[in-house]
Amino acid sequence: MIHSLRNTTGRKVRATLALSLLSMSVCAALHAQEAPPPTSSEWGGIGLLQTPTARMADDGDIAITASHNSPYSRYNVTMQPLPWLEGSFRYINVSNLRYGPASFSGNQNYKDKSIDFKIRLLEESHWIPEVAFGVRDLGGTGLFSSEYLVASKRYGRFDASLGLATGYIGNRGDFSNPLGALDDRFKDRPIPTSAIVNAGKFGGNAMFRGPVGVFGGIAYQTPLEQLVIKVEYDGNDYRREPRGNNLPQSTPINVGLVYRPSKVVELTAAWERGDAAMFSLTLRGNPGGTRSAPKPLDPPPVPLTGDHREAGGQSTLETREAPTQQDWKLIASDLRTNAGFNLERVSAQGKELVLTGSQSRYFNPAKGLGRSSRILSHHLGDRYDWYTLRSERLGMPIVDMSVKREAFEGYLSGGVDEDTLKRSSELSAPGTNNGHELFRAKRSLFGGGFSFGYRQNLGGPDGFILYQVSANYSASYFFGKNVWLTGSASQNLLNNYDKFRYDAPSNLPRVRTDLRKYTRTSDLTIPNLQLNLSRRLSRDVYAIAYAGYLEWMYAGAGSEVLYRPMDQPWAISANINWVKQRDFNQGFGLRDYSTTTGHATLYYAFGNQQRVIASLSAGRYLAGDYGATANVARVFRNGVTMGAYATKTNVSSAEFGEGSFDKGIYFSIPFDTLLPRSTPARATLTWNPLIRDGGAMLARKYPLYNLTGERDERFFYENIQGIAD
Repeated sequence: MIHSLRNTTGRKVRATLALSLLSMSVCAALHAQEAPPPTSSEWGGIGLLQTPTARMADDGDIAITASHNSPYSRYNVTMQPLPWLEGSFRYINVSNLRYGPASFSGNQNYKDKSIDFKIRLLEESHWIPEVAFGVRDLGGTGLFSSEYLVASKRYGRFDASLGLATGYIGNRGDFSNPLGALDDRFKDRPIPTSAIVNAGKFGGNAMFRGPVGVFGGIAYQTPLEQLVIKVEYDGNDYRREPRGNNLPQSTPINVGLVYRPSKVVELTAAWERGDAAMFSLTLRGNPGGTRSAPKPLDPPPVPLTGDHREAGGQSTLETREAPTQQDWKLIASDLRTNAGFNLERVSAQGKELVLTGSQSRYFNPAKGLGRSSRILSHHLGDRYDWYTLRSERLGMPIVDMSVKREAFEGYLSGGVDEDTLKRSSELSAPGTNNGHELFRAKRSLFGGGFSFGYRQNLGGPDGFILYQVSANYSASYFFGKNVWLTGSASQNLLNNYDKFRYDAPSNLPRVRTDLRKYTRTSDLTIPNLQLNLSRRLSRDVYAIAYAGYLEWMYAGAGSEVLYRPMDQPWAISANINWVKQRDFNQGFGLRDYSTTTGHATLYYAFGNQQRVIASLSAGRYLAGDYGATANVARVFRNGVTMGAYATKTNVSSAEFGEGSFDKGIYFSIPFDTLLPRSTPARATLTWNPLIRDGGAMLARKYPLYNLTGERDERFFYENIQGIAD
């Protein structure tokens, strides 16, 4: 009894001490000037040292943080997809624990992986602090799981935070859980007994359970702009670490310095637990808010030769003679080399000139329209009032992009503002009236090119990173406008797959977990070789059928139909596929396993200020299981995308195995924002913590929703200023 009273008294004293420290910092800061910027904790998210704050990074921010505090090394990636939402995923290397048996993991240290999120509940005002709720280690083993509520308030050069937590962050347990008055199960928190059993679960059975700990602290902006001081009261008791990996702790007070030599670099050094040093490095950027990089390697825009504009932007270009076939060949060449537009057909409908083809250079459709319009005005003067580019993909008309010539020329000269330009442009479904044909280009039947590929698996028991670099060649041959053969060959250049020895156990047909055999059997592979047929069935309906070697693990045949109405935020599609498993060498042989798989998918775009595109797919997966996949992504104005997905099927967590269900986080960035030359290509990085057989989808080469992306009216008008580039 005496021991219990001492523990309770000690907790109250520690909580009182934390509150006193925060109050003192607030009073001392009333006369100061500028609060410190939000900086990363050693767990990746915005915070102090070990503990989070209610602060958020800038919208569109991405940070990579590496920290070391023996025996833990943490590698974190944190994304800010929305102003009020922070998400992180990480790997923790525990240096004094081994991953598993030496037969396959050797001397590799134990790796723990997890996902966090933090949501802002209240935004700071004069009297009200910023308030946020967060969860740590939501989708991991649960060894470091925690739930917290934290408030932060700026006072001059100080930023003070105070929070309450259950789980790891509040492991010290300053007072009993008030939810225990409702249900006794909230009084104690279950301890994870097996990392493998719990890996990937949301941990709902442990959330908000156990004693509540107090945490908080202050960040102080020193007179030196680059230097921030952090002092925190840590709510964790390191003498009760997961898996019995207990650590000495002489004090709950942690002290650290953050040095920011630039906006993109944070260097942190701290003394924690009264016993250990911590060092961390954060690299921060804001791809979501980044404008396209300068393009010195692009050809210069074609000048409007002979253009003598009057005040107000009115053009006085002379009407020129009707162009000959030779003239059109020259225009087609200029369109291809300068505007990236591969011209197939030219027609006239009164004073509107319609050019049918495909854009292959510019990520921003408005830029491609502007480059093409310059060329047309250069060659044709004021012969036409409207220019329309009819974009086709794989023989299917996708969208008509139109601009009024006079408004376009006025915008270039500064006589017409952006709002007027928007009213003088139009994005519409391709028309059925082709008008009077003026020119038809000779169709190119063959196209191909080389590229490099990179593939990796992270966090496995064989090694933390298993990677492969390959040289790829892809090509297509068109038998007709809507019928073509496409394929690719891949040659291994460099990999460390000799470490790849572990085949994950599975209670389902091995539709994905034979990954090791597919990656190690052959250096030269044919990942894809398929025959395709595409059609635009009506104004807003598209269809595609395909057969052959559809992806590196499956051959078969299938089809998809998409309904995507113009001027609407939603679309719906359905696909069905019969597939058979390929040989491990990815040649032309097939294995015994076959199945029918397919999904119906609803797409919807939300939001006016911040755009979110969500999709829900329901159907049958490769292992024969039935369920649904939810995918939510923030799409920024420049095309940068941050998203997450999760799949749940009728397979139980025990049958699914480690991970409990399929899930992942991804980040996609257009190369156009990085490179000195325009390109429509993009890179997508996906973090899938575990590859399992449940909830596995076929990787189709031509999803129709992606092929019809130019129908995105909002993206066109948000970036219409690029028409002048």
